[in-house]
Amino acid sequence: MSDPDDAAVWRLDDERSLVVTTDFFTPVVDTPYEYGAIAAANSLSDVYAMGGTPFLALNVAAFPPELPPDFLSEILRGGAEKARQAKVVVAGGHTIQDKEPKYGLIVLGFVHPDKMMTKGGARPGDVLLLSKPLGFGTTTTAIKGQKASQADMDEVITWMTTLNRDAASLGVAFGTRGATDITGFSLLGHAWEMASASGVGLRFEWNKIPFTSGAMRYAEDFIFPGGASDNRLYFRKNVRFVHEIEEHEELLLFDPQTSGGLLLAVPPKNVEAMLQRAEVIHQPLWVVGEVTEGNHIEIV
Repeated sequence: MSDPDDAAVWRLDDERSLVVTTDFFTPVVDTPYEYGAIAAANSLSDVYAMGGTPFLALNVAAFPPELPPDFLSEILRGGAEKARQAKVVVAGGHTIQDKEPKYGLIVLGFVHPDKMMTKGGARPGDVLLLSKPLGFGTTTTAIKGQKASQADMDEVITWMTTLNRDAASLGVAFGTRGATDITGFSLLGHAWEMASASGVGLRFEWNKIPFTSGAMRYAEDFIFPGGASDNRLYFRKNVRFVHEIEEHEELLLFDPQTSGGLLLAVPPKNVEAMLQRAEVIHQPLWVVGEVTEGNHIEIV
């Protein structure tokens, strides 16, 4: 596929395409079980972002030799139990020694070729929906610096361990063709990938964008991972801030997310029914903007 999508896709027949992806990273939280679960949810998300259903995974891990065995087993248990929740079989994998822990999954899934969601599928008039709030990067950086409250830690871990399965299923069921998950390139970075691949513009309403409870406090203290500044440096040229916001607020839109939500470009005729169904199944969805004609992103 030519678009910068979240996974490789190989068409098998008229009914099935194989979706293949991999992702792994260093710890974003201090507890090994939660780290494993977050890493697994993040890896599975790339299949969900394509509208696919994962079914098989392999562990990819690197651990320091001095890491206590119970830490290692807890990381793998967290990943295995999150995969089980997704009805995915973890069939082994590969582990090496390294100075810093790293963990993730290789994931295989299936998607119907005619129902696949891609970054190139957004069309002018589509409504932009987001399935998780922003603020994971600034909060996990506060956790590493021992500046985060327990409540904020619990909240962000809950979001990061939440599968994007239901949000993806809703997207497919209601005719969504443009989608991406929000991860390391931030909301605006991944949104620009979608806009560029689709040949459209995007308009976000600042007051409608959701954030985790502690995100604004940590942002005000400029507690951000280095990737936030990198994302702003690289992607800001494609963004027009019609609505003036503070520097720390702007950085929140460039904040790298781990296991973030899906950004869905939904046909306007389907939005109301999709939101009603999302409420029934307790899947959060926020209307955050729309797809426009043009070649840039606006914050209004």
